[in-house]
Amino acid sequence: MPKPSVLLVDDDETFRTWVTLLLRDRGYAADAFENGDQLIARLASGEMPSIILLDVQLKETDGIEVMRKIKTTGLTIPVIMLSGLGHVRTVVEAMKLGASDFLTKPFDDDALDEAINKVLASVSARQAQVPTTSVSDDSGFVTLNPEMRRLAEIVRRVAHTDVPILIAGESGVGKEVMARHAHIHSGRRDDVFVKVNCAALPRELLESELFGYERGAFTGATADKPGKFELAHGGTLLLDEIGEMSPLLQAKLLHVLQDGTLSRLGGRKTMRVDARIIAATNINIEEAVANGKFREDLYFRLNVIRVDLPPLRERREDIPALCSYFMTKFRARYKPDAQEIPPELMDAFVGYDWPGNIRQLENCIKRFLLLPDYHALLADLRSTDVSVQHPKFDNPVEQTVSLLAVGAVAAERAEQELVRRVLEETRGNRKMAARKMNICYKALLNKLKRWSGPETRTTSQETSQGGASEAA
Repeated sequence: MPKPSVLLVDDDETFRTWVTLLLRDRGYAADAFENGDQLIARLASGEMPSIILLDVQLKETDGIEVMRKIKTTGLTIPVIMLSGLGHVRTVVEAMKLGASDFLTKPFDDDALDEAINKVLASVSARQAQVPTTSVSDDSGFVTLNPEMRRLAEIVRRVAHTDVPILIAGESGVGKEVMARHAHIHSGRRDDVFVKVNCAALPRELLESELFGYERGAFTGATADKPGKFELAHGGTLLLDEIGEMSPLLQAKLLHVLQDGTLSRLGGRKTMRVDARIIAATNINIEEAVANGKFREDLYFRLNVIRVDLPPLRERREDIPALCSYFMTKFRARYKPDAQEIPPELMDAFVGYDWPGNIRQLENCIKRFLLLPDYHALLADLRSTDVSVQHPKFDNPVEQTVSLLAVGAVAAERAEQELVRRVLEETRGNRKMAARKMNICYKALLNKLKRWSGPETRTTSQETSQGGASEAA
């Protein structure tokens, strides 16, 4: 298990060298800076150290001011203040700002080790007390799933930076919730969160919605109107369904991302905008790039931090927690007679595949609260669900089943047979198979993971080749 990472800020070069070498000798990943601005710049790049060692007395900006800057980033990194004799009052002020501990110079090797271990043990104890269900402030983020918790941690770690985040996943999977999760944990949390659905408007209307227009720009433009970029200045702008944006608007968006400036429709002057961009898509964006439907340069500009949200059927442990969240959320609004979900209905919820993901589950909870005849809701769920076992679908289809569900089973069978045959032709080389079927490699891996059957397991030749075949 690797030791934690440590960042040191001290303007004494000899001291920096000694402490850095000492920490590395102890197994820590350590780096050092001579001033606070260098530290803040490193944090802004997305690095999340386990602990910071910060000298109180610095030549340019003192440690107290650096503590304030760390606090404005929204990060919760433990800080140990380093002080000489006679700086007790300054240390007390630092502790009030959130410093975890302090060390008085000069100190020996063991004192530094003890201080770091004590602070990290305190952090671990606090984390152990965090409830298993993660609910993030007002964002509505609720999960028990380890993968979702890992993705949420990634988002929190980069939230204080201004790098774009690309959130991918099926419709209704919670992309907007994750975007709000990023906003709430960023330094922009006190400013606005603006959402634009790029698929809901035709190109001309979307252009004016994003960039605004001047009076007289077109027929009906009787007054100036700011666009969403202007409205999101200082805050966060979510571009939902970015994959549906027209090529012309993609070019204009790329210009804004590159230069940070824009012009309203019909306007002659440019204005600078400062909005943190989060993009979301429910399409295979890599496939859209390959087909020429999405600009490659814009894709690379947006795809700095990538978050792929798993569908609800792959995190069924979240279903009871989400039900509880939605019941609490809508109970006050609808004032229903039903106060809890019957066990039979909850079992059906957990066993259902939720093609509409969380949005569909939310609507089912609303329906249950308004019309608490859960037997009718059960019947509807069963009429659109199929009991299957991947990859052979050995279990019989339920007697009550929709034509849509039957078609889905047939399509799944055909798709699986094709994958099996192509894997045989490529002798188990999954990357080559993905190219032959014109799908991205990750999509193929997801299918194999979902099916997890003998037909799609890696062949002995691929295993013997190891990473070589995958790197081809």
